[in-house]
Amino acid sequence: MLSTLIWLPVLGALIVGFSPGTISAKRLRFVALAIATVILLLTLWLGSQFNQGMAGLQMQEYLPWIPQLGLTYRLGIDGLSFPLVALSGLLTWIALYGTGEAVARPRLYYALVLLVNAALAGAFLSQNLLLFILFYEVELIPLYLLISIWGGPKRGYAATKFLIYTAVSGILILVAFLGITWLSGSSSFDYASIVTQGLPQQTQLILLTLLLIGFGIKIPLVPLHTWLPDAYVEASPPVAILLGGILAKLGTYGLVRFGLGLFPDAWATVAPGLSVIGVVSVLYGALSAIAQKDIKRMVAYSSIGHMGYILVAAAAGTPMSLVGAVSQMVAHGLILAILFYLVGIIENKVGTRELDVLNGLMNPIRGLPLVSALLILGGMASAGIPGLVGFIAEFLVFQGSFSVFPIPTLLCVLASGLTAVYFVILLNRTCFGKLDNKIAYFPKVKWQEHTPALVLAATIFFLGIQPTWLVRWSEPTIAAMVAAIPPQPNQKIILNPDFNSELPAVIPTVDSQTF
Repeated sequence: MLSTLIWLPVLGALIVGFSPGTISAKRLRFVALAIATVILLLTLWLGSQFNQGMAGLQMQEYLPWIPQLGLTYRLGIDGLSFPLVALSGLLTWIALYGTGEAVARPRLYYALVLLVNAALAGAFLSQNLLLFILFYEVELIPLYLLISIWGGPKRGYAATKFLIYTAVSGILILVAFLGITWLSGSSSFDYASIVTQGLPQQTQLILLTLLLIGFGIKIPLVPLHTWLPDAYVEASPPVAILLGGILAKLGTYGLVRFGLGLFPDAWATVAPGLSVIGVVSVLYGALSAIAQKDIKRMVAYSSIGHMGYILVAAAAGTPMSLVGAVSQMVAHGLILAILFYLVGIIENKVGTRELDVLNGLMNPIRGLPLVSALLILGGMASAGIPGLVGFIAEFLVFQGSFSVFPIPTLLCVLASGLTAVYFVILLNRTCFGKLDNKIAYFPKVKWQEHTPALVLAATIFFLGIQPTWLVRWSEPTIAAMVAAIPPQPNQKIILNPDFNSELPAVIPTVDSQTF
């Protein structure tokens, strides 16, 4: 089943890429979208078979590949990877559906999008370090081409910058993986066979630092973020959805899976510094977003801020904060996807993304009323308004992190208020006010064009009022992971009865209730 999620999009990419030249772009889009739909349905079926009370890996697959190098084809899924696999399937479908039929060089375009989906699924499911890095690098070239061919006026510069940064990220992670395996004395790169607790503390810190920088570039964290605004802004809206909605989650997933998972002792040592870096990213992203005049660049900078929440939560290392980190990964992916999609519609219909030009789009007759309404919902979700998915994710992050890092958490709460500031600026200038008669009567948005945004809006609303559908997948896995982390000075170890096990959970002393 897990292999199907990887190799079905590869097969689809081959079918689309090598299809006869007589097949129209419309039919190519239909084939690619049909494959993405099957992948999404398979992911939903996978969720129905997923044992939510199990902490370890499920549905494991194993095949010896190159045992001399320690490289095996080992796959598995747990509560940390399943939400991201599901997010990848949904956003790939959104990106393909939202592309439209007028895309240039459709064979290459649809094949590359499907290859990106395959690489992302492979990375999230890999349980061998070398296999992970292979899939981690496979997505690099397709995304480079997607930006450089179908991007904006400065696409060449943005794509090259993305390529260089991501290549450096992969090199650092590969060096860390080689060091982890060789220094630990493991004969295989399989995740389950690696034991790092016997390594000297200094060695653990060096290896963990390589992982932090490598995955920090992918997230990205300040000051490793400079590729992001250019890549997100120059990429077409569907590609920006893939970049921000799911690709960045490879960085946060890698930090939690390999950083915290393999080096719990060293992680506890660097956690205070990580919380500071997370807060800097949060505040920098929010303040930079306020200063933007281009609404797409504003959304891009907001992404930096919201990814910083995840680092603060991961640094805190409590069950609630880590469940909040996973929830924030999903929430951020959904919210960023709907914002980029709607910004793409606005640019396509109005012809500009400039705040100083846009005005009155909420006009029910001559404007874009439904697009404006959905944009307001996306802004509210990003600002953490109750009833939407952004609220529950941020609440878990703040509640779980406060007892460990109170000052960084309070600064994150302040930044959450700044999020409301720049989205109020965006919405006030674009959606409200008097519509300029010189640019009025925009082309109508067809109902098919609204569909991706409506699907995302429904998901954002549903997970906001039914948060258990978001958090229940990861709770047992997170509890097992937290058990290996040494407690911070203001924490104590108690038994966690919620998972019917003897797994210890890190619980803040200021809270008398278990998570």
